[in-house]
Amino acid sequence: MAQGARRTAWQVVGVVALAVAVTAFLSVAAVRHGFFDLKVYYGALTFWVHDHGEIYDYLKPGTQYGFTYPPFAALVMLPMAYLPWPAAITVSVAASVVVSAVLIRWLLDPVARRAGWTRWFTLAVALCLAAAFEPMRETVNFGQVNMLLLFLVAVDLLRLLPAGSRWAGVGIGLAAAIKLTPAIFVVYLLVTRRWRAAFTSMAAAVGATLLAAALFPDASREFWTTALWNTGRVGELAFVSNQSLRGVVARLDPEDPSTLAWLVLVLATVALWVRRSRAAVAVGDEATGLALTGAVMCLVSPVTWVHHLVWLIPALILLVDNAVAAPPGSRRRRALAAFAALAYALLISRIVWAWEKDFTGVDGFLGSNTYVWISLALLVLLPIRPWARAAPAGPSGPVEPAGSAVEPAGVPQLVEPDRGTPAGERHRVGAPLTVG
Repeated sequence: MAQGARRTAWQVVGVVALAVAVTAFLSVAAVRHGFFDLKVYYGALTFWVHDHGEIYDYLKPGTQYGFTYPPFAALVMLPMAYLPWPAAITVSVAASVVVSAVLIRWLLDPVARRAGWTRWFTLAVALCLAAAFEPMRETVNFGQVNMLLLFLVAVDLLRLLPAGSRWAGVGIGLAAAIKLTPAIFVVYLLVTRRWRAAFTSMAAAVGATLLAAALFPDASREFWTTALWNTGRVGELAFVSNQSLRGVVARLDPEDPSTLAWLVLVLATVALWVRRSRAAVAVGDEATGLALTGAVMCLVSPVTWVHHLVWLIPALILLVDNAVAAPPGSRRRRALAAFAALAYALLISRIVWAWEKDFTGVDGFLGSNTYVWISLALLVLLPIRPWARAAPAGPSGPVEPAGSAVEPAGVPQLVEPDRGTPAGERHRVGAPLTVG
């Protein structure tokens, strides 16, 4: 057997072994939520279309949870009302898997080409690891839309914006019209002075919202005047699945969480994000801009359930990218690889749930907010890649030269380069449930 064939055979064996190991891990670690959120969407749409009720009046039987997204999201999901339940599950899972595979390929392909890795093997390993990632498995098990929104944003930032397309911003606008939190990417475009893309995204969001208002005036009136402001639909801020800065503050004093403390933390976090995002765009590193903005969105949102942390996937992949680009054997490479491995290990471990019932004390403060600390660390320490401008994401770009990532002056680095070396379950059974 030729050397290439032997290598391929071993890679196939490796992928199969990893897939079996991940399946065994999921059989023990993954919590089955029975597509709870998808059931809420499906029930609300069925009530709206077939029973002629108002979509925001629907509550899943036996719960207080109903449809919480803007009317444009209802328009996008409308075909679900005409599908049988098993087909709705199939479409939800398949859509999440397909867009996840495409996004991971966009981010990993330049790494594989630069490192000389077999591209199909790299993608297969990454998809197996993604399946074990707690936010990803929660997204799938709840039937959530997180990966679809991340994909829409990534189309703009990784494909259209670097190419100078006049359509850059449309994906971000549509994502913001489906769910409000991705609107932070409109702010990202503004603070990094991409005016045309920013106004395109705003126009897309407003256009989609007005379209929904024209088609569903009653539902739109209900959402924007009542449902949006009903905080009782969100859930308990101190619940351990809320891995945002607001959750940290709420767990310090669940009865009377300090809004002032939260706002101070948010302002400091946003200030750092603006500085780092501008530095990334200054060297053409749009993928790091995406990663930093995903991390800050998770931090400053009042509610960031564990499944929302799929927005950290780009940052974790870029840590690997930076580690591969660092000089072989350097302290920088070891530090970046260790950071990526530790963050990933914690984000598959369900560690925060150990403090679900009692998050008091020092151990409770540190442990119950583990995923918040990871988001903060990624925001502060994720390196900016000066080679990114020469290598747009995707299979068509040139192979980037290896080398250590260098930050612009004044921007923090993970570690100094080695001078001596040459050149992101929300619920358990019986726990409060929310849909979002």
